[in-house]
Amino acid sequence: MKSILFSKSSTFTKKTMDLNAKMLRDDALSGKVIVVTGGGSGLGKAMTHYFLELGAIVAITSRDIDKLKATALELETATGGTCLPLACDVRHYNQVEEMLQHVLKTFGKVDVLVNNAAGNFISPTERLSANAFDTIIDIVLKGSKNCTLALGKHWIDTKQESSVILNIVTTYAWTGSAYVVPSATAKAGVLAMTRSLAVEWAKYGIRSNAIAPGPFPTKGAWDRLLPGDLKEKFDLAKKVPLKRVGNHQELANLAAYLVSDFSGYVNGEVITIDGGEWLQGAGQFNLLEAVPTELWDMLEMMIKSKGTK
Repeated sequence: MKSILFSKSSTFTKKTMDLNAKMLRDDALSGKVIVVTGGGSGLGKAMTHYFLELGAIVAITSRDIDKLKATALELETATGGTCLPLACDVRHYNQVEEMLQHVLKTFGKVDVLVNNAAGNFISPTERLSANAFDTIIDIVLKGSKNCTLALGKHWIDTKQESSVILNIVTTYAWTGSAYVVPSATAKAGVLAMTRSLAVEWAKYGIRSNAIAPGPFPTKGAWDRLLPGDLKEKFDLAKKVPLKRVGNHQELANLAAYLVSDFSGYVNGEVITIDGGEWLQGAGQFNLLEAVPTELWDMLEMMIKSKGTK
C-alpha cells in the first residue's frame, strides 16, 4: 500500500456546501407519477420542483385552483416537466377520490403520495374555538387519512407494487408543543399512521415513511404564524445548534430520495431534518449553552479545588 505524505506547507481548502445543490441523478424519478397535496406553495412547491427535475410527472392539489395553475405553469416552464393542477379539499373523501380518478385517467397510474397539506394556529389553546381545533385536525390528520386510504385501496386492489407514501410531520409530533396543540395532536396521529401502515401494508409493496422538518420558513405560512415583527423577535435560527434555518432544496433532496427506488429498504421511518433543534430543546442541561466561557473557567476551578481536598 502506498503511503501519502503531506508536507507542512500542504493546505486544505474548506469548501462551503451549496445548499441549493441537487442530490440525485437527473433520471432518478423518471416514469413515476407523484401526487403532492398542498403543492401550490412552500415546501410542497419546492418538492414538486425537484421531482419534476428528476423526471417525475406530478399532480399538485389544494383548494386554491388559481394558485395551483400559476404554480404548475411556473414549474413546467422552469423544468420542462408535466405538472397537473387539481383542486381538492383533502378534508372530504369524495373530493380525494375524484382527484385520484382524474390522475389515473390522465396518466394511467400513481406511484407516490406525498401528504404535505397542512394548517396551523399559534395560540393559547383556551383561546381556540372547537371549530378552529377541528379545522387543523381535519386538514392534517383526516386529510392525510383520506388520501392514504384512497390511494392505498387503489394500489391494493390493482396489485400495484413499489408504491410509496411520504408524510410530512414535525418534531413535536413526538415531543408535543405548547401553543400549537391542534397541529401537534394531528401530526402525532399521522406519525402513528405512518409507522402502523409501514408494517401492515408492506406485504402489498407499499412503503410508508415520514419527514419531520425543523424551521424551513416559507413566505405564506410563516407570515400567518408570526405576523408583523414577531419573526424578528422569535429568531428561529437561534434555536438551532447549526445557527441557521433550513434551505428548501435540502428538504426536497431528502423527499426525492425517500420516494425514489434508492430508498427501497427504508420503511416505517421518520427522518428528522432540523439542524439539531429538537435535541437542543430536549436535553435537561442544554440551557447551559448560555453560560459564558469565563463562568465555565470559574466552575472548573471550583470543581478542581474541591477534588484536591
